[in-house]
Amino acid sequence: MSDNDSRKDLRMPEEDEVFAIVTDMLGANRVTVRCMDGVERTARIPGKMQKRIWIREDDVVLVEPWDWQDEKADITWRYEKQDADQLREEGHIQE
Repeated sequence: MSDNDSRKDLRMPEEDEVFAIVTDMLGANRVTVRCMDGVERTARIPGKMQKRIWIREDDVVLVEPWDWQDEKADITWRYEKQDADQLREEGHIQE
């Protein structure tokens, strides 16, 4: 098996989403994220993800910045570790 056989088709950002890395846990379902567009935002973990998907520091997530307040965002997706590694290898995420 070659390396290409192990590649998964991952969920990519839609038009208003951006990749981000969780840098700090704030509590009250809020985290600080460093987005790939160069902005650090406070992101909210939505209710449908709170008890089902655990988010930790250094996780790669997709966030949707708010239209009316650019320094805030909602988390829409969390990548598993191997998926995040694949995104880094393909150059989608820069540390």
